[in-house]
Parts: sequence; C-alpha cells; structure tokens
Amino acid sequence: MAIKNNVMIVRQRLLTKLIKLWKENQLVDQIDRLPLELSPRGERPKGRCCIHKERAVWKYKSLPLLGFDMKDETDELTPLSDYARRALERTQTTKENIMCVIDEACSSCVRINYDITNLCRGCVARACALNCPKNAIDFNRETGQARIDHEKCISCGLCFNNCPYHAIVYIPVPCEESCPVQAITKDEHGVEHIDESKCIYCGKCLNSCPFGAIFEISQVFDVLQAIRRGEQVVAIVAPSILSQYNVPVDQVYGAIKAIGFTDVLEVAQGAMETIRHESEELGEKLAEGQPFMTTSCCSSYVEMAEKHAPDLKKYISSTGSPMYYAARIAREKYPDAKIVFVGPCIAKRKEARRDECVDYVMTFEEIHSVMSGLGIEFSEEQSYPMAFTSIKTAHGFAQNGGVMAAVQAHINGTLQFSGIQISNLTKKNVNLLRAYGKTGKAPAQFIEVMACEGGCISGPCTHITYDVGKQLFTKEMAKR
Repeated sequence: MAIKNNVMIVRQRLLTKLIKLWKENQLVDQIDRLPLELSPRGERPKGRCCIHKERAVWKYKSLPLLGFDMKDETDELTPLSDYARRALERTQTTKENIMCVIDEACSSCVRINYDITNLCRGCVARACALNCPKNAIDFNRETGQARIDHEKCISCGLCFNNCPYHAIVYIPVPCEESCPVQAITKDEHGVEHIDESKCIYCGKCLNSCPFGAIFEISQVFDVLQAIRRGEQVVAIVAPSILSQYNVPVDQVYGAIKAIGFTDVLEVAQGAMETIRHESEELGEKLAEGQPFMTTSCCSSYVEMAEKHAPDLKKYISSTGSPMYYAARIAREKYPDAKIVFVGPCIAKRKEARRDECVDYVMTFEEIHSVMSGLGIEFSEEQSYPMAFTSIKTAHGFAQNGGVMAAVQAHINGTLQFSGIQISNLTKKNVNLLRAYGKTGKAPAQFIEVMACEGGCISGPCTHITYDVGKQLFTKEMAKR
C-alpha cells in the first residue's frame, strides 16, 4: 500500500465488523443488519447517490470477504445471512478466481480517455483533427473550438500530443492505468472486469480504485472455522511482518498465535533455503554459459513471465520461493495441519494454488482486521519467540535488494557477478523484461525482480503505508 486512503480504511472496518460477529457467534443472525448499521438512516451517503446504494455496496463488498463474488449471486433477494451460513459450512475453497470487481461499486469512473477543454483556441493549424486517424474531431461553427466524437475516438492520444495549447486532457481510469499488463477493462455497461488469463495479481488495481470496487477473494473465514473446529492450523509469516507494527516482533507473533494458531513459524527460515539454492543455481547457470538469471521469489513476477513474457521463463531461477520451503518445514513438523501463509501479497494466493503444502493465504490487512475483531492487544498477549533463529539476510528478502544481498553474502566472493534490481512492475519494466527474454541479453548477470516498489514491505495488502513500514523495517533490522 503506497498511501493511506479511505478505501483501505473502509475495507478493514467491514472485515473487522464481520470478525466481531463471528467471534460472538452472531455472523449468520446479524449480518443482514450490518449494511444498515454501517449506513444508518439520516446519515449522508459518502460518495454514493443515496443511502440505499451505499447499503447495497456494503452488502456486495461483504461477499468477497466471505469467500464469494458477484457471480455467486443468482437471486438478488438472497440475503447476506445465506452467504455467511455457506461460508461457515464450507470445508474447502472452491473459487477459481483470485480477484473480483464489485459492480455495484464500480460505476463512477469516466468512460472516455481524452477530452477537449475550454482552453481550445480554435486555431487555424487544427493539428488535432489532421492527425486523428478516425476523423473523430470536428469544430463548433460558432466558436471554432474542437470537439471529440467519442463514438469514433480510439483513445490513441495523437490529438493530445499535437495540440499546441495543451487544451486536450488525458483522463485516466485509475485501475486500468495502474495495471501493467492490461488485464482490466470496462464492459458495455462501464463496469470493469479482470481477465485472469492476463492478471499477474500485483494488486496495483486493488488500491488504485478510488471507489473500493476491487477485492480479492478472502479465505479468512475458512481459516477461522478450521481453528474453531479444533484442527491444527499453522501460520507461516513473511519477513515483511517486521514492517507492520512498532512493537517487538515476538509480540506480533504472540498476537498472531492468540488468534488460535497451533504454531507460528517464520518464512525467513524458508528464505535461508532459497538463498542456498539460488546461489548454487546462479553459479551453475553462469558456468553453463547462460547470459543471466533472474530471481524467482516474487510470485507476481513469475506470473508475468508465464503469461506475458514466455521467452523470459528459461532465465528465471528454478529455486523455490521462501514460502515454498517454509511450508515444507511446517508440513514436516505438523503433517496433518492446515498451513496458512501470512503476507502482504495477492499473488501468493495463486502460488498457493499450485503448492500442495499451502492450504490458505491471509494478508497482513486481513490478519490485522482479525486481531482487531477478536480484541487481541499486543500488550496483553505473551511474546512468542521463534524456536529457530533465521539469519538477518533472510529477513532482508522483504525489501528490494534483499535477495541480491543475501546471495552475495552467501557466495562471499567465491563467484564474481554483476547484478541489478528491478523493483516495481510498471508497463515500462514489463516491456524491459520482455526484451531481455527475447534478445537473451541483459545489463547484468543476476537480476532481482520484485513486483512492488520497495519490495514486499510495500505490498498491496499491508495495513500501513510504505513510508511508515520502511522506517519500522529499517529499525527492526538494525537490531539483528
């Protein structure tokens, strides 16, 4: 999360309310009244046309938090309580999609990308019209000002680039603008849809949508119900947890365990295996004459290569991610347990689908809402120190440059190689990586790639802002 905004606050507030109802065994009985409680009669709607629209949005935003999406609604008269009951009775996740768009909330963005403002002087040059490939620009006979026929316009931007007065403005659709692989587009009704055959689960659209219409399909209640049923449930927590709270990390682990987890393990322990295997593989690949190798620990990057840069795949390390190795450590210790990865990333949900050792994924935003909903306070819970102490560089995986630093420390001068970091999968960086794959040439022999700017500590599902998280992470790492 790059900045704090009300969308994030609303999302956490709603999940916290649902968790409180679950704790009190009132989720099914009281959930139908929740939209009325959150938008009571007489309160002015915030960003919606009326209170009834706002209540409908509350209802539909509850669906992905319960593990459903809009496609699951076959009858508008089906109450939330029915979905809540089904969520509590569910014993395995059945949804194929990772993300969804709440169409009730997605209705206020512009449908056009370019428009002409009153700065237009009706000039003689008429470069805007002459360069338009679809003849979509004509002129007002009285004022001489240009105007765009949006039925013909293809949003190529040539008019925008050629106007000498900068009278033409570009109006972005935030979610579409943020997506580096054009995986989200509007339908004929102006509602956005995510094409998961293109989506790389970077989460950029999630926080860029000003109306909070984009959600991931949550597994929170699947985890909580497994705990309530008395099953063994083990949390494996990503190294970026060091960036989330201004308390000693052992207190954080204690609070997470207080949710009801059988045990809490550090994914940093798995990162140590990643470091060892990555270092060995780099040496082998370079010795074989491969020009470069990229890291493999970022699930979103691997997804990007799989779907959008197939030529790059052969240059990606085959080493497993820290989650991969940590899950196997947990599985060996607890063969019959449900393993839950806890981190800041949406793409880990997709990686977990391919990993038989990971049952569920929870985000930092979700784990924070769970602790809030259950009334867990750090000061009131016992610290939970790790039985295994992970090395400092393993925790460093959480920020950009961390993987490279860990590999360099492990090799310790026995192998000389050049390295670069690509942090933030923007459209530009995606194209750059595609070029590396197609040409087989790169400016360095080892390339660390992370989808999020700054690394995992700025992931889409953190519960605090990146600038604060970076300070907390730096402070915690200084102690190690």
